[in-house]
Amino acid sequence: MRRWLQAGVALFVLGVIVLIVSQPMAMISPGPLQSGHADLADDCFACHAPWRGAAAARCQTCHALADIGKQSAAGVPFHRDLIQADCTACHGGHQGRAVAADAPRFAHALLRADVRDACSSCHQPPADALHRQLKGQCSQCHDSRHWHPSTFDHDRLFLLDGEHDASCETCHAGGDYSRYSCYGCHEHTPENLREAHVEEGIQDYRDCVECHRSARDED
Repeated sequence: MRRWLQAGVALFVLGVIVLIVSQPMAMISPGPLQSGHADLADDCFACHAPWRGAAAARCQTCHALADIGKQSAAGVPFHRDLIQADCTACHGGHQGRAVAADAPRFAHALLRADVRDACSSCHQPPADALHRQLKGQCSQCHDSRHWHPSTFDHDRLFLLDGEHDASCETCHAGGDYSRYSCYGCHEHTPENLREAHVEEGIQDYRDCVECHRSARDED
């Protein structure tokens, strides 16, 4: 029985070896190459090092990091700003179904910290009425890991209704949306606010939204 088992295992291994030698692409390839690499279909070692897989250094023999993206529609050569040149972290060379399903996707964490929040270096600012007037960093309202929805909800702090439906710059000077001031309107001068609040016995009136969440008088 033991001899039969050993013989069966040996025949199985021999069969696998024969298939690998006679049909190497069918046995080890995850699928046809992407169209841009179709001319390398018969040259696996142009990208792969034996027993070590695809190597970024081999990708860069054809693709210089500083030039990648210059010829694309977006024209954004951000690859030079990556923490390390690991091409396979985002790209797969084959079109196989399993590879496509498991392929990693770009993550902003792959970028150097000094460029990670410089959104406008790669992205066009939205053209809607709100974003056209904004001057600050996108990260003050958005998180690159979860872009939608915005991490900031203005109505939760102060409802922009009535006469308070004003431009951002009216309350947030210099494009710093982490700070605000109600002194940008003629009725809300420091002296007027001081008088109105001291009369009611309110001494700490500088952080307006602690008590006022909209323009309604009853607040």
